[in-house]
Formats: sequence, structure tokens, C-alpha cells
Amino acid sequence: MNLSVSPCTDRAMWDRTVRSLGGHPLQLWGWGELKSAHRWSAERVLVRAGSGPDAVVVGACQLLTRALPGPLGGFVYAPRGPVLARDASDPERPVASPAPGEVADAVAAYVHGSRRAVAVSIEPDEDDGAFPLAPGWREAKTPVLPARTLILDLRRSEDELIGDMSKKHRQYVRKAGREESLSIRPVETIAQLDECLEVYRETSERADFGLHEDSYYHDAFSMLGDDAPVWAAYVEDRPVAFLFMAKSDRTAFELYGGMDETGQRLRANYALKWHVIRHMKALGITRYDFGGLINDGVKTFKKGWASHENLLAGSWDRPGPGYRIWSEGLPLAKKVVRKLRRR
Repeated sequence: MNLSVSPCTDRAMWDRTVRSLGGHPLQLWGWGELKSAHRWSAERVLVRAGSGPDAVVVGACQLLTRALPGPLGGFVYAPRGPVLARDASDPERPVASPAPGEVADAVAAYVHGSRRAVAVSIEPDEDDGAFPLAPGWREAKTPVLPARTLILDLRRSEDELIGDMSKKHRQYVRKAGREESLSIRPVETIAQLDECLEVYRETSERADFGLHEDSYYHDAFSMLGDDAPVWAAYVEDRPVAFLFMAKSDRTAFELYGGMDETGQRLRANYALKWHVIRHMKALGITRYDFGGLINDGVKTFKKGWASHENLLAGSWDRPGPGYRIWSEGLPLAKKVVRKLRRR
């Protein structure tokens, strides 16, 4: 199929396109703006089929580029992209034509034809097996976002969602929801966000994971605006747990979250997460993504929310000059990926 790729520099048009295609919130303009403020650059491209006034947008891809030393050029990454046009009769399925791999090939050809890049790395927000790629793509040795995750189908009723939880999770959700000392409300100011970041620092020390500087979370809060809502569970007007989300019209995605010792004792994270899930469902969002299942203590907590797991298409690289150095021998590669994993 004849596909063309062209940049999009109009924020309103871009976000409208991503939303209409059912794209992931990490493909929205604000996420690229956030990354551009923190050592990356963002470019958005539209993929069209046909030519002239009859050309139809069949895909979109927000590309984040990290400059690398000397002749390596850059590392180009599409978080949960490219976005594919979806079947109007079943929004959970991409359209059959063009094939997903053709869209990915067109994006990679555009990048490698316009700059020096060690790799174009994609992580499609599609199920495993639903994004076949042509020869020339390689499974990434250092994926950024995990392919294993848990995605709730918010088209199901609340009773069905509760019924699919583990018995312990159902008990904790109901018990925490009856806790009179807990109140759950949106975080609306930077000052309120800073209170949540204090909880996050305590969580990171307890669980031993790294954090961005506070300005990064401030920028995420302001640059994504309504697309990055934050909720917190409060006891006596002090946050004891929080959940920082990103959302598009189709998908809600967990970015960050934490709780302190009081929150642990009251199991505030159960009441808080259930509150946010119900809110996203009320907005008409159909997918709630827990942000990945990795081998840590949080995985056990996440898995209790449903009786299934999801496996996405995974992380794939289209190599360019210097790829072997990048993928096999350059410490910078691991450093870049580690920072990306903090989102």
C-alpha cells in the first residue's frame, strides 16, 4: 500500500487524531512536551494511505529522540506507538488495511531517511500477535515498558470487575471504602502535589526505586493538564496515598503512586485505586492499564485486581548505523533505558 509520512506541528490536530484513533495517553502531545523539557526532543508524524485530497490517516506516531555521543546520532523511541486506525465497529481491533507492520515500516523509513539514528524503537499498545512486523525488526534487548501488564475492560459492570478480583482484594476494597477517616479527592495544585511527592519519596526509600526531580512531576502535572489527573487519599487533610494517572479517550494508564505507613495500615491504596477505576469508567474510558507487571512486590498487589494478565506486542527495534554498539556494548544505552522506565 502507498503510505506517506509527514510531520504534524498542530497540537489540537495531533491530540484530536490520537484520540480519534484510540491512541495511548503517552502518544498525546503533552507527554512529548514533558519529555522535551527533560533532555529529549519530540516529533509527531501522521501516516496516510493514498494521495492528494483522498489520502486517509491510517496511523500516527509520537517519536521521542535522545541525542547520543558523536556518530551514533540519536535513539528514537515511540512509547506505546505507533497508533493505528481502529475498526469503528470494534474499537478494540485495529483496521486490517494497511497491515500494522506497514505503518511501522513507514515510520522507520521516515526516521532513517531524515536523520542518523541507532534505532527506531516501538512499543505498540496492541496485543501480542496483533502487530506482525516485517523482517528487519529485532526484539529489543532492553525494553522500556514491560509487555506483561494487567488491563481491565471497563466496559464490564462494576459488579463484574469486583467479582473478578481476588477474595482478599474484594475484602480490602470494601473495608477501606468504609474507613471514615479516609477521604479521596483530586489533587488540584502544585502545593498539593508536593505533599504527594513527600509520600512518593517515602515509598521509594522503602521499595528502593529511583525518582525524577520534583520539577519533572510538576511539569507532568501542568503540561498534560486534564490528561494527567492525580488523586490522593487523605487522613486529617494529609495525603497518605496517591495515584498519578495519564489518560486518553480510550485508555487510562498508571504513571506513579505511593503510600506512607498510615496508608498501608488503612489499606488506602485499595480504596484509592477502586475510586479511580470507577471514575475512569464513568468518563467512558474502556481500558485501565496498571502500567506493567514486573517482578517486584507491587506485582502481587496489581495481580489481585483481576484473574487474568495481558501480554502486549513487546519492544521492537529497527536498527540503524551503530546499532550493535548501542545494543551490546554501550553503557549509555542502559542508562537511557533506566531513565525511561521511570517514565
